[in-house]
Amino acid sequence: MVRNIIFCWLTVLMISLEVSAVPEKPPAASTPPPDTLFCIGKPDASAMEFGLTAERWQGYAKAFPNPIVFTVGKSKLTDWPYIHPSNHDSWAGGKAHAFTIKFNLDKPPQQNLHLLLGLTDVFTPPELVVNLNGRDIAKRRLQKGKGQSNASPEESARPLSLVFTVPKGALQAGENSLCLTLRDGSWMIYDYVALSTDAKPLKIQDETPELAQEFLRGPLAGAEEIVFAVRSIIQEHWYANFGYFSPDANKKLYGKAGRLCKVNLKTGKLTTLVDDPEGSVRDPAVHYDGRVIIFSYRKGGTETYHLYTINADGSGLRQLTDGIYDDIEPAWLPDGGIVFVSARGKRWVNCWLTQVANIFRCDADGRNIRQLSANLEHDNTPWPLPDGRIAYMRWEYVDRNQVNYHHLWTMNPDGTAQTIYFGNMNPGGVYIDAKPIPGSDLVALINSPGHGQTEHMGHVATMDVSAGPDNLPSLRNVTRRADYRDVWAFSPDAFIAARDNRLMAINARGQVATLFTLPEEFCKEPNTWLHEPRPIVKRERELIIPSRVDLAQPVGRYMLDNVYFGRNVSGIQPGEIKKLLIVESLPKPVNFTGGMDPMSYAGTFTLERVLGTVPVEPDGSAYFEAPALRSLLFVALDEKDRAVKRMQSFTTVAPGETLGCIGCHEHRTLTQQVCMARRPSAVARAASKIEPFAGVPDIPDFPRDIQPVLDRNCVKCHDYDKREGGIILTGDRGPMFSHSFYTLTVWKQIADGRNLARSNYTPRSLGSGGSELMKKLEGGHHGVKASPRDLLMVRLWLDCGAPYPGTYAALGCGMIGGYQQNKPVLENDQEWPTTVAGQKVFANRCASCHSAEMKRVPRTLSDEIGLSFWTPSMDDPRLKHNRHIVFNLTRPEKSLALLAPLAKTAGGYGTCGAVFGGKDDPDYRTLLAMVEGGKKRLDEVKRFDMPGFRPREEWVREMIRYGILPASTKPDAPMDVYEIERRYWKSLWYEPSPPLAAGQ
Repeated sequence: MVRNIIFCWLTVLMISLEVSAVPEKPPAASTPPPDTLFCIGKPDASAMEFGLTAERWQGYAKAFPNPIVFTVGKSKLTDWPYIHPSNHDSWAGGKAHAFTIKFNLDKPPQQNLHLLLGLTDVFTPPELVVNLNGRDIAKRRLQKGKGQSNASPEESARPLSLVFTVPKGALQAGENSLCLTLRDGSWMIYDYVALSTDAKPLKIQDETPELAQEFLRGPLAGAEEIVFAVRSIIQEHWYANFGYFSPDANKKLYGKAGRLCKVNLKTGKLTTLVDDPEGSVRDPAVHYDGRVIIFSYRKGGTETYHLYTINADGSGLRQLTDGIYDDIEPAWLPDGGIVFVSARGKRWVNCWLTQVANIFRCDADGRNIRQLSANLEHDNTPWPLPDGRIAYMRWEYVDRNQVNYHHLWTMNPDGTAQTIYFGNMNPGGVYIDAKPIPGSDLVALINSPGHGQTEHMGHVATMDVSAGPDNLPSLRNVTRRADYRDVWAFSPDAFIAARDNRLMAINARGQVATLFTLPEEFCKEPNTWLHEPRPIVKRERELIIPSRVDLAQPVGRYMLDNVYFGRNVSGIQPGEIKKLLIVESLPKPVNFTGGMDPMSYAGTFTLERVLGTVPVEPDGSAYFEAPALRSLLFVALDEKDRAVKRMQSFTTVAPGETLGCIGCHEHRTLTQQVCMARRPSAVARAASKIEPFAGVPDIPDFPRDIQPVLDRNCVKCHDYDKREGGIILTGDRGPMFSHSFYTLTVWKQIADGRNLARSNYTPRSLGSGGSELMKKLEGGHHGVKASPRDLLMVRLWLDCGAPYPGTYAALGCGMIGGYQQNKPVLENDQEWPTTVAGQKVFANRCASCHSAEMKRVPRTLSDEIGLSFWTPSMDDPRLKHNRHIVFNLTRPEKSLALLAPLAKTAGGYGTCGAVFGGKDDPDYRTLLAMVEGGKKRLDEVKRFDMPGFRPREEWVREMIRYGILPASTKPDAPMDVYEIERRYWKSLWYEPSPPLAAGQ
């Protein structure tokens, strides 16, 4: 708490802080320099030093029921609210608010003064009226700020500066009253208020140097020795810091300049425990006894991180794990084991070119390694909470946006009870490096903005989950800047964190100070940073949660109390849900870009396998077995087996675990009323076995499984010769997809969640329950009535996210203008001679009608005409004439790019008029040759559904690395990619170890 008014001037800021560990005497009275009469607050682009920061704006009316009057020299900074409300703010009474500053002068100044206001944000622009001693001296309509408009005191927006001239003679000897009134608008947030002889806004100060000494006297007393890692970094996503890029195994993602060091902040002594210039060190964690450090280390000359321990004095270096897979981010467990994340899960990021690390555990000596998480994407920074659970970041995107869901989850140390801790219903931010704050129920974490920054950079933040996992105000950024990493908390008011090559002290008000900077000789390698600072101290073990797993069982069980209990289930009638469809999300063995192509067009990134169904009892309960350690999701089905509600997150059950839930999508802060007379009927019987579907593939493949359904039921009216409604549903190939697949997507015939940051849709919004195609095939479209088998196949395809290929071997190949690392460089035709020739035709014959943005047509087979490939609006009119539909690489003469400008008398559509009077027009022939060039090239490189298809050599490389294919396998060897991928997935399934023979 700031004890007294802060006086500041242009270059000096006198600050008095109260630190609980070291009580301070009140500062002696201070007279400000002549150029500044007073300054309320600190010019640091943060409002955290003011009042109301704990209660926030919601508590304004209770905390400040009376008008604000601040007396310079007497009032505390907490007497000044960080936020100034106005008429539009009903939470503060919906009226104009006046903040008054009273100050004394011995004599009036002889020159003009300037009122300086530093603001961090402004919402609906209000009018500010400045009144001095009963006289209005200024009125100004403010501009909206550039912040997030969430009224947070730690708002990290670009600061706003306002300067008002105080007329000469307006001040008087004795008491003066300066009043700031907001009206006709909404709030503003203060950084500082100053009265100065200089008209320049105050310089924003990034650090509070005296904070370092306060930390050494207080929270760091007895904990001055800090261990940390040193390494150079690669500027990549937060998770892309081990392994290699998929297209080039020689392009590594790890840095060098590896050191493990400790520094005594009191004496300044720096000790290097491990020094490996060609290696890389990361993730130190100090044992409960304060004497042993576990860390991850890639030795120079090797490619893989493994776990090591070393004594705090530098002796006893010992390697714990080995093999070809990276092991990183270890933490000690109270039961004596180690939790860490590892690439042993043998999977790749679904939307990038790097490997995934999931949660594993092992004994203290590195033996008995066991996988705990089945996530398709990354789990990061596991760390035990005081109650014994492990908190960790889980990234997922089950039929929703890939860059918005990486929040905090918990599990027990044996892998049971995996559940959300905070954030999964609200998109945005990467919540990582979470650790408990001693003396509180809070956790400290790094809130890395957007899709996360390099090496976990972000705001130091705190989180209180007592209001539930969906209450966003419970997450509070502490620091203004988002360039901190690897936070450690000593108390709710004392943190340390890494920042570039420095170790920083941070208090709850966001004030920071440098505690230590790496020596210059450590930083000869570019981008060499200080990482993962941890105090070398003893600490208490967390509670030990007894294990609930039975490793002899390959399955676990789910107990659902009531499928009708939950949020967003209105309209579902009791007894309406008959079954649960059990679906498994399948890992990728490799990946090549950040989008979903060619899995879908702006939809799913993954393949999903249908395991089957289990019954739901009339009372809404279900009890069933499920395979352990698999990424599962459930779809509630009605009497016609159509989807009513669908999970957009996955669940995992540990071996032998029974995992219960009270409903579907229920609020986590609610409990269902217990009725002793009601016992879920499902528990009166043995757990149901999943009943598979007979006679249909469990992993749908559009060309193989869905196109024949369209051929039988739809193509007779939706071919090029009879294009009813302008719809084409043939299997002809475009540059990336078949025309039917693209058409069903763009004409909104499927309902798959797209790549949208949305969750928990209303009933019958997703999958088979929300699909217009399903309705048409069931008899709702000109008498079309598909067979039961066709309806089943389409229904399962829709409920598996409606993918295009049924194999990941299709990734990164078989496309003209396909994407690699977010660039359309795969077989891009822009410089092909046939395409170059076609550009003149487009310029001379088409440009006059198709130059406007919304009327553009693709001029090459790779031209996206300005559309985002990953997140296009499904209402964008350009989708109807995108490259994926206007070029036909199966029958080039049937390309819409040729039929539309060709006269009807010549067999065309004449949509553009008779641009080409006949097929003998040289320009027509030139465009036809351009499309034929694409067909010829596609016939050579081959798509996954074409005879003779071969996957990329990187796919083969990874299958060899996983042990699925023999090392002698040649990339061009004939192979059944569908069968090989099934062997790959099966190799990841949990299987109980066989019992040991006597004597083993």
